[in-house]
Amino acid sequence: MVKRCDWATSSPAVQRYHDEVWCRPTHDERTLFEWLCLETYQAGLSWQTVLNKQAAFEQAFRDYDIAAVAAMQPTDIDRLMTNPEIIRNRRKLEATVNNARVLRDWPLPTPFSEWLWAFVGNRPIRHHFATTAEVPGTTDLAQHISREMKKLGFKFVGPTTVYSFLQAAGLVNDHLLDCDWAPENQQKG
Repeated sequence: MVKRCDWATSSPAVQRYHDEVWCRPTHDERTLFEWLCLETYQAGLSWQTVLNKQAAFEQAFRDYDIAAVAAMQPTDIDRLMTNPEIIRNRRKLEATVNNARVLRDWPLPTPFSEWLWAFVGNRPIRHHFATTAEVPGTTDLAQHISREMKKLGFKFVGPTTVYSFLQAAGLVNDHLLDCDWAPENQQKG
């Protein structure tokens, strides 16, 4: 029997996300942008809701092509606000376009991925939690990154959203100790 973190058993979509995405390190800028966007949409909602709408969001935001999303105009947001297949929150949709523009016009000499991964010394942080109740909603690190992202112009990147993003992108690994996906439980080849 597969042992997953207890939050990841509610549906096949959540199980797939847990098994194939969550806490798996990614450095790909488009993928990082997508996970940041999805975590933005999740704020105040269930992750299941976001997963149910993920394909519609991919279509609406041109598969999270940073340049294409950055080129979107207010009329595009107005159009998206009529799309029942996505989460229609104007602030979150505007944040997606804004954040794409920040990435397109990245002001620092190192790429976004390198900048982000430098916060963890280019190595995922492994927490060793035994229960979901031990997993924090945010950390000092997430609060720091949130402040730095806001300074660069990112929107809708509060500490809780940033912490979830760090987990999704694999900078933080919060798989529970008895979970089959915890690094210490992986088969050594």
